[in-house]
Amino acid sequence: MIDRETVRMPTEDVPTTARVQDVLNRAAHVLIVEGPPDQVDSTDLRRLVVTGDEIADLARHLAIVDGGTGDRCRCNGWPTIMVHGPDGELTACWTLHHQTGLRGIGSCDADLRDGPALTEWLAQRGLTGSQDVQEMLAEEEAEAEQRRMRWIQAAPAGLADVAADVSRPPGRDDEAWSRQLDEAEGRLAALIRQHYPDAIERNRALLAWAGVRCRESTGGSMWYDMAVLRRIHAESPDLVLTALAARPPSPAQLDGASELFCTLEWTNAHDRQLPEPQRSMLIGHIQAVGTDTMRVRLSWGYYGAERTV
Repeated sequence: MIDRETVRMPTEDVPTTARVQDVLNRAAHVLIVEGPPDQVDSTDLRRLVVTGDEIADLARHLAIVDGGTGDRCRCNGWPTIMVHGPDGELTACWTLHHQTGLRGIGSCDADLRDGPALTEWLAQRGLTGSQDVQEMLAEEEAEAEQRRMRWIQAAPAGLADVAADVSRPPGRDDEAWSRQLDEAEGRLAALIRQHYPDAIERNRALLAWAGVRCRESTGGSMWYDMAVLRRIHAESPDLVLTALAARPPSPAQLDGASELFCTLEWTNAHDRQLPEPQRSMLIGHIQAVGTDTMRVRLSWGYYGAERTV
């Protein structure tokens, strides 16, 4: 995953499009290398030399939002753009960040006015790395959204709207997103009790929802998966176990139990040795239709099974 963590920078010496254009107006040639600054000498990296009228064209594609972001990304950034004057001297060295920002024109990073247009401009001239990354990110975002929708669709009756709020992807403002997430989880806690006042039925519904995570092949646990587990951890452990034994659990509920009983919150607070009949039901389920991850956990002695490795 791309590191988007940032550090706050001073507000003086802010980047502007005018400064970008002024530097390029005085350039004799611009060398663009498909790598970070510390790798520009590598012969394995594709490179492009921009001269003549194409420098002005590049300047138009490097237009930024004046004032910058006030932040500086922690990653090195790439491609590297090296501006050379008439005598061949290096007059500026900039980097692109996440195909959306420019570094090096002022005290902080600045958003490109049209990052996709610059990506296309570079690809047309043989530097397709940014385009490849954008396509990969678009595929990852589409897969993540499909997974999020599957989780929402699996929500217990009456909880789809709040599930959509809990699973809303992070935005640029991490603090605002965290506040919204806390508020959404608070509504989830209230609504699950409102719609499922009976503790046994509530826990069975939560376990089935938690089981969705088991059948996702990529991505690990998401924040919204953990939100469901937190709701179960807030319940009485005895009631959770009773919910499994009250009547035969569904495969989804057993999937959720397999997730719950290997969390640190559960194992630190309760013995791994599950009581019967829950232990036998869960082990039988994993042996019959469990995922590879579930089988590995079973072999490690979770759920009260004998360790096999």
